[in-house]
Amino acid sequence: MATLTKKRKDALEKIEKDKLYTLKEASSLVKEISTTKFDSSVDLSVRLGVDPRKANQMVRGTVTLPHGIGKSVKVLALVTPDKEDEAKEAGADFVGLDEYVEKIKGGWTDVDVIVTMPSVMGKVGALGRVLGPRGLMPNPKSGTVTMDVAKAVSEVKAGKIDFKVDKYGIIHTSIGRASFDADKIRENALEMIQTLVKLKPAAAKGIYVKSICMSGTMTPGIHIDTKRFIED
Repeated sequence: MATLTKKRKDALEKIEKDKLYTLKEASSLVKEISTTKFDSSVDLSVRLGVDPRKANQMVRGTVTLPHGIGKSVKVLALVTPDKEDEAKEAGADFVGLDEYVEKIKGGWTDVDVIVTMPSVMGKVGALGRVLGPRGLMPNPKSGTVTMDVAKAVSEVKAGKIDFKVDKYGIIHTSIGRASFDADKIRENALEMIQTLVKLKPAAAKGIYVKSICMSGTMTPGIHIDTKRFIED
C-alpha cells in the first residue's frame, strides 16, 4: 500500500469527510491545499445522468470561461492564403496550410487547438489518424471549422474550451490555476456547470447533475453540493 505523504495528509485533514461544499468554499479550499512548486491546474469533474452510448444523450459543447484557464494556448490556423493575415491578426501562433499538413503527417503536433475552414477539410480530414487520438481534430460543433477564422482564433485565445462527456458519463476539464483568486475559480466553475445544465439532453431522465468534484493537480477531490452550487 502506498504511503501518504505529509502534504497529502495535511490536505486530507483540511477536507471534512462526507461534507458537500459550496462552490465558494471549494474554490478557497482548493487554493489552500494546492502546495505544488508549480502553478497547478484546477480541474472540475462533473458526473452526469446520461448514457453516452446513445446519440440522443451525448453531451458536448464549448464554453468561454470568464477568466480563461491561465494557460497560453498555441493555435494553428490551417487556412488558404486569403485568410492568413486574418488568422495572424487574431493571434494564431502558426498559420499556413500545405506545409503544416506535411509537418503533421510527419508527426508534428506541438499545438493545443487547430482552427480551419470548410473548404480545406478534405486535406485536414486526411490527418485524422494523427490528430484524432490527440483530440486535435477540428470540428464544426466546437467552432473550429468555420469561415470566421478570426473569431474562432480570438475565442480560443480568450479561454474558450471544448468538452465532451466520456464513456462513463463524466465531463473532465480544467477551469483555471491555483494562482487564480478564489472568486475567479468560482466564476469559471459556475460558468462551466451552468453551460452543462443548459445542454441537458431531452432524453436524459432522472437526476442530471449527479456529482461535482473540484481538485488541484495533486490534491484530493473536494465534493460540491449539486443542489447549492448556484445559490452560494
